[in-house]
Amino acid sequence: MENVSSRLMELASHYAPGVAAALIILIVGRWMASAGRVFVRKLLDRSNVDRTAASFLANLVSYVLWVFVLLAVLNQLGVQTASIIALLTAAALAVGLALKDSLANLAAGLLMVVTRPFELGHSIETGGVTGIVEEIHILTTRIKTFDNSVVSIPNAKILGDKVINHSITMTKRVNLVVGVAYESDLNKVRQVILDVIRGDNRILEDPQPSVTVKELAESSVNLLVRVWVKTEDQWAVSCDLLERIKTRFDDEGISMPFPQRDVHLHGTEQSGTGLNESH
Repeated sequence: MENVSSRLMELASHYAPGVAAALIILIVGRWMASAGRVFVRKLLDRSNVDRTAASFLANLVSYVLWVFVLLAVLNQLGVQTASIIALLTAAALAVGLALKDSLANLAAGLLMVVTRPFELGHSIETGGVTGIVEEIHILTTRIKTFDNSVVSIPNAKILGDKVINHSITMTKRVNLVVGVAYESDLNKVRQVILDVIRGDNRILEDPQPSVTVKELAESSVNLLVRVWVKTEDQWAVSCDLLERIKTRFDDEGISMPFPQRDVHLHGTEQSGTGLNESH
């Protein structure tokens, strides 16, 4: 009996430090996994990432941390973890090859969260699509176009393409080209356009509006009209300004020519064929 007790005491004294260290690692690791999940979730929530995507990524971080914790616990208990790590590496490689495109979209989504080229509600243009960002998922981004269609674009495509963000600045410049006849008085034309501009309180005074000659076209003198507006007024001002300029030109008798061509037909007399006879 004494031999059994001494043997148990010997085993306990031999394994007790490792077991105690494993328990400490397990407790601390559990806290770290939980804290890491909460931290990532709060970070993604502040970045306006979709809730489903934020929850998935937060849980993914927690699972990865748990894997490292369990490996550390097994190693502390004397279990050889080299084969386990090799098995996990092979499994991860196989999954990575099978889900190559999905992982690329996932990585692109994470980079978009960090770099933040746009946010929810921004008007953007990317991948040949223009619209409002509705949702940012872990693999795709949903954009509602201005004709009320919803387009899902893979995140990798967005990250690899140029992104034009129309909402990131507070003001925008509206560029309009107005053509007038060659015989028009350019000083009068310029004054009329400036009067129309001053009558719209949505147009900013700084930077100042400008009206300059852009080109001498085939049938008209084209003027470049540039004004600055708030971003949300860009489309409305662009349409309204053109209509009001046309109306004022009509009132002032200023001609806005359209391309036209005069065709002159020269008849040739055909003898002996009867082509000149009337039918």
